[in-house]
Amino acid sequence: MPWSKEPFGTLPDGTKAHKYTLMNGKGASAAFTDLGGIWLSMVVPDRTGSLSDVLLGWDSVEGCLHNSGHLGEIVGRNANRIGGAAFAIGDKTYTLAVNSGSKNNLHSGPDYYRDRLWDAEVEESEQGTTISFTLFSPDGDQNYPGNAKITVSYTLTPENSLRLDYYMVSDADTIANFTNHAYFNLAGHDAGTILDQKVWIDADTWTVADAESIPTGELRPVKGTPMDFTTPTAIGAGIDADFDQLNFAGGYDHNWAFNHAPGELALSARVIDEKSGRVMDIYTDLPGVQFYTANGLKPNIGKNGANYGPRGGYCFETQYFPDAINKPQFASPLLKEGKEYRTTTIYRFSTI
Repeated sequence: MPWSKEPFGTLPDGTKAHKYTLMNGKGASAAFTDLGGIWLSMVVPDRTGSLSDVLLGWDSVEGCLHNSGHLGEIVGRNANRIGGAAFAIGDKTYTLAVNSGSKNNLHSGPDYYRDRLWDAEVEESEQGTTISFTLFSPDGDQNYPGNAKITVSYTLTPENSLRLDYYMVSDADTIANFTNHAYFNLAGHDAGTILDQKVWIDADTWTVADAESIPTGELRPVKGTPMDFTTPTAIGAGIDADFDQLNFAGGYDHNWAFNHAPGELALSARVIDEKSGRVMDIYTDLPGVQFYTANGLKPNIGKNGANYGPRGGYCFETQYFPDAINKPQFASPLLKEGKEYRTTTIYRFSTI
């Protein structure tokens, strides 16, 4: 399948960034940049065959570096929050920067991977066209232990799927918990509100969080609450309910615990936009997902002059649960020395 490479812009140090676009011959395409391995666009057809970009994003180096929201970013070494901005491995405690709430760390910031130029390689296979981004993260990077080699590969398939494969190996025990912070809107990245779109999540429980979005350790049944997406439900149906969890976050920004067996690559969530007919199925082998409705997305100008703002997109950040390193009852994101971290998430686009 065809692909292209073109200039994307210049970093403050004079380094050139590039944009890579993968095309599958059926009209679908996906674009990325070696700046952070950021996912820039996802163009897919609606029920009439009309193509639209359904991924919110930036069209310049400056946008990627300076705008908020983490649009399309690879997030690591630990996605989501670590309570108290600290964790222990063995008898040693590691302290991270405080960049969330009064005392927590979010997305391993503020020294994000999105600000770095990754090595890029494109290859063809029977599965489609793959672009792989590789980064070396030295011992002490973001205050995590271990020299780590990281590869994130994106594959655009003939079936209009975008497959993300994550890999990491480290020479010391450390954390490995990656995600992509893509924001989707199946009506089009510039279409505005997502409240009419319907969501299904294969999860009977979610991780209850405190006022600073740190899980308490409790897994609570979704039944009878606005957190219940076990049948397809419009996002707007419950988002403004007077419910403590939603009041804390200003909408949905919570982790759901999937029902599938540990390590099984399974259909785990679905979004339906009845107006366009577009459907997005999410497959993952990870135990949870942060479903986020862009409550805190600051109004900004995105690609092609689009106006972005709160509730103009949604994220399905597949992951280990937030603060899992500090919650022994949760599946652990600890990666042992010399062991390989491998995980897969697939976003499959179709129509009804």
